[in-house]
Amino acid sequence: MRVLFVASECVPLVKTGGLADVAGALPKALTSRGVDVRVLLPGYPGVTAPSAEGEAVWREADVFGQPATVRRAPVGGLDVLALDMPAYFERDGLYVTPEGEDWPDNPFRFAALSWVAAGIARDGLADGWRPDIVHAHDWQTGLAPLYLQDWGVRDVASILTIHNMSYQGVCEAELRRDLKLPETGFTAQGYEFYGKVNFLKAGLIHSDLVTTVSPTYARELESPEFGWGLEGVLAARQERAIGILNGIDTELWDPMSDPAVPSFTSRSLSGRKAARKALLQTFSLDAGRTGPLFGVVSRLTDQKGLDLLLGILPDMLRVDGSLVLLGSGDRRLEQAFLTAARDHAGSVGVRIGYDEDLAHRIYAGSDAVLVPSRFEPCGLTQMYAMRYGALPVVARTGGLADTVIDANSAAVSAGVATGFQFDPGSREAFANAIAKVFAVFSERSLWRQMQRNAMRHPVGWDGPAERYIDLYARLMAAKEGKKRFSGTR
Repeated sequence: MRVLFVASECVPLVKTGGLADVAGALPKALTSRGVDVRVLLPGYPGVTAPSAEGEAVWREADVFGQPATVRRAPVGGLDVLALDMPAYFERDGLYVTPEGEDWPDNPFRFAALSWVAAGIARDGLADGWRPDIVHAHDWQTGLAPLYLQDWGVRDVASILTIHNMSYQGVCEAELRRDLKLPETGFTAQGYEFYGKVNFLKAGLIHSDLVTTVSPTYARELESPEFGWGLEGVLAARQERAIGILNGIDTELWDPMSDPAVPSFTSRSLSGRKAARKALLQTFSLDAGRTGPLFGVVSRLTDQKGLDLLLGILPDMLRVDGSLVLLGSGDRRLEQAFLTAARDHAGSVGVRIGYDEDLAHRIYAGSDAVLVPSRFEPCGLTQMYAMRYGALPVVARTGGLADTVIDANSAAVSAGVATGFQFDPGSREAFANAIAKVFAVFSERSLWRQMQRNAMRHPVGWDGPAERYIDLYARLMAAKEGKKRFSGTR
C-alpha cells in the first residue's frame, strides 16, 4: 500500500499550526504498520536545506511558469519529497508576507503543489514508486483531486482531510485558465464559489473520500455555523465526511523523557512540582499564590476565544489564580494580554511569539490549560495538556468535546473525568467552568485522580492510524472494482 501525503507544512521541518503536527506524526504511525508513505512538501527554506542532497525523482520544465524538481530525502523519520521551486517557496513566511498579508501568488504556489502531486500519481517517480492513494490536506492541496480527475487518472484514489473549513483558498475567477482548471467545472456544482475559484470546494467535490479531524467536527460541518458556505457540498456527497480523531506524537510528547522538563509519570508527579516552580520563575510570578496556575498556548485569534479569557481574568486573579500565556496573532489581543501582564505583575506572565521548549514547560508546569475556542476542528493543545497532567478547560465543540471527559457528577462518581467542558462562546459558561476548576483544585485527592486519568487517556496515533489503513484498503478495493466504497463516521 503506497500513499502520497501532500501537505503545506510538516513537523519537524516547518510549522504554523496543528496541520504540521498531523502531517509529521500520522505518516510515521502508518509507516510503522507497513504502509509505504512519502510526504510531498513545498520547498520552503526549512525543507530544501535538509533535502538538498536528495535524489531528483521527478521533474517538469514548466509548472505555472516555473521549473519544478522533486527531491527525495529522509528527514526526521519521514520519507520526504521536497518540491524545489525557489521562485514560489524560497521566501520568509509560508502563507503571508512579513506584514501579515497573503502572498499575492498563493493561488499559483499551492496549485503547483497540487499539480505536482497529481503528476507524481500519474507518472510515478524516477525510482519506480507510484502511489495507490493521494492523501491531500486542507485547501492548499485541494486541487490535486481535481487535476487527477481532469487528467483521467482513474487507478489512483484520493482523500481530502479537512483540518479547518474556515480556510478555503478562494481566488479570482480569471485565474482559472492560468491554473489550468477545466472550464466545464466553473459552475455552482463545481469549483465555482460566488463567482470565484475555491480550492477547498474543488477538493470536496473531486476527492473519492473526505475525512476530517474529529467525529464532532464532521457533524458540525453540515451546519451553516461551521460549514462556511460549503455545508451543502458536503451534504450532497454520497459518502459524508468521516471524522477520525487526530492523535499526538507520544514519543515527542512524553513527560518521562522530555528534555525540556523534569521527568515525571502518572504514578510519580514530583517532577511536576519542580516544573511548576520553574515555570513561575520563568515568568517572574509569585509562588505564594494559592490558586491554580492556568496556562495558555495558542494563536491569538477570534476563533480561539481568548477575548473571553480577558473578560474573566480579573475574577480569576482575585481568588489567587495565576496565568501564563504563550502565543501570537491579533495585535489587539497581543496588546491586551501584555497590558494585563503589566497591570498584574506577579500573577500574569505573557510571552508573545512561539517557543517549542517553553510550550512543553507550560504544559508540564501549569495546573490547568485553557482552550476556550469558538470552534475547534480537533485541537491538539488539550491532548498535550492531558499527556502532561495539566487538566484541560475546553469549549464543548469539535475535537475538544471528543477528547475531554467533563468533570460532571456522573464522570466524577465513575472516576473517569479528565477535564472541564463548557458551552462555546459564552463568557458566563466559561466563568462557571473556571469556578469549578477552583473547587476541584481545593479537593486534592480528586484533582490528583483527574490528573492520573488525563495522563493515562489514549491520545496517540495507534487508533487513528488503524482507521486510516482500513479506509485506504477499502478505497483501493473500490478502485479495483471489487466493491463499492462504504464509509462511516
